[in-house]
Amino acid sequence: MTTTTNPASSARAFALPNLLTYARIGAVPIVVACMYFQAILGYGLWLRWVALFIFIAAGLTDVLDGYVARTYGQQSSFGRMLDPIADKLLVSSCLLMLAADGTIRGWALWAAIVILCREILVSGLREYLAELRVTVKVTQLAKYKTFLQLLAVGFLIAGEAGDTILPITTDIGVGLLWFSALLTLYTGWDYFRAGVQHLIKD
Repeated sequence: MTTTTNPASSARAFALPNLLTYARIGAVPIVVACMYFQAILGYGLWLRWVALFIFIAAGLTDVLDGYVARTYGQQSSFGRMLDPIADKLLVSSCLLMLAADGTIRGWALWAAIVILCREILVSGLREYLAELRVTVKVTQLAKYKTFLQLLAVGFLIAGEAGDTILPITTDIGVGLLWFSALLTLYTGWDYFRAGVQHLIKD
């Protein structure tokens, strides 16, 4: 059996917006490693600043890839599929590390659980709806949700290191985490409603 490669598809896969998304995915293990070495293995707090810098750079690619795709007409179904996956990988992995090092603890763990569970549920619903050829457009509110999640995680990554400069850095991060969790629940309702409607029809 032979396989053929579509040159146009290959070109789209290596278009600049997708390269920016790949960079965001590639940043995930680096950010996690910095946090792990600092919190678990006891290295210096400077690693939190390195992790934060890389995290911010990765977050900026989320803005840039969409802008470049729209400006230069490089939008693709592959990019639309990969972009939310990159966001979920970045946020979810950081939340797990923040829970592991104790930055997120107590009641704040529930906010992280809400975010993680919603993302898993939405991913499953997207796959189900895709089989039915049903699409649910990403709303502006959902984009704000992603921004709030990234902002909350950014403050929490700074954590103890940030508290040495601004003593309420971690508290701000926890507050933003709760706010983004509530917004996460609200925006997840559109996917859940669409999924239930089509499930009833089946």
